[in-house]
Amino acid sequence: MSPAPAQCLDAVCAIARRAAEAILAIYAQDFEVVRKDDDSPVTAADLAAQRIIAEGLREIAPGVPVISEEALAAPWSERRTWRRHWLVDPLDGTREFVKRNGEFTVNIALIEDHRPVLGVVLAPVGGDTYFAASGAGAWRQHEPGAEKERIRTRRADGRLRVTGSRSHAGARAGALLDRLGEHETFALGSSLKFCVIARGDADIYLRLGATSEWDTAAAQCVMEEAGGAVLDLAGRPFRYNTRDSLINPEFIACGDTTVDWTARLIDPDDHA
Repeated sequence: MSPAPAQCLDAVCAIARRAAEAILAIYAQDFEVVRKDDDSPVTAADLAAQRIIAEGLREIAPGVPVISEEALAAPWSERRTWRRHWLVDPLDGTREFVKRNGEFTVNIALIEDHRPVLGVVLAPVGGDTYFAASGAGAWRQHEPGAEKERIRTRRADGRLRVTGSRSHAGARAGALLDRLGEHETFALGSSLKFCVIARGDADIYLRLGATSEWDTAAAQCVMEEAGGAVLDLAGRPFRYNTRDSLINPEFIACGDTTVDWTARLIDPDDHA
C-alpha cells in the first residue's frame, strides 16, 4: 500500500531537489533547444529531470502511474480507471529557462480521486520550495535545511495585486482585469505565479488560453492548503483526469475565496 500524502512529502521534496540539481547543471552550460510537435521548447534539462523524478516516484510508490509533460500519457481507456496517479512537470517554464531569467520550477503532484492531495513546487534558481499535502497545510522553505515557514493567502481588502504570465499575456485578459478597477499587475513565469498568491503577496492570477494538467496540479494543492483556490471561469474547482484531454479549461487562481471572482471578472454572456 502506498504511503499517505503527508507521509511522503519530505521524500517528494528530496526528489524535486535532485531534479533541480540536474536542471542547474545544464542551465550553467550551453544547451540545445528542440521544438516539440506543438512548437513548445524542450531541453536536456527537461529530460534529465524527468528521468530523476520518474525513478524517484517509483521507489516511493511502486505501481502508482505517472503522467508527465515529457512522457507519453497512457490512453484514456486506461487512465479512466485510475484513482491515484502522479502528475509531473519536470521543468515548468522551459521558455523562461531558455531566456535564463530563473523563473522556472519543478512541479510534482499526487492526484487522488481527481483532486491534488500533495504538491511540491521547487524553483531551482535560489532553491525556494513550496509544498503541501491535504490537511497538513502549505509551507515554504527558502533553501534545503532552512526553517520551514507556514504560508497563507491574504484577504483581498486593499489594492489588488494581479500576477500573470511572462510569456503568455494577452489583450483579452487585460480587458477582463480592467473590470477589477485600480490594481497592480506584475509578470512571473511558471508556477511561481500561484506561489506568490499562496504566500500572501498577490491576490489573483487569471489565465486565458491553454495550459495542461501538469502545469497546475502541484500549485493547486499548495494554493488550497494555503486558503486559496483554482477555479474554472464558471467558478468550479479544478479536477484532474476526468476526460481524454489533459488540457485545462481557462481559470482563475485566487487567494481570497470569500470574493466571487467569477462575477467580478467574467461577463456571463462572454462565457455562455
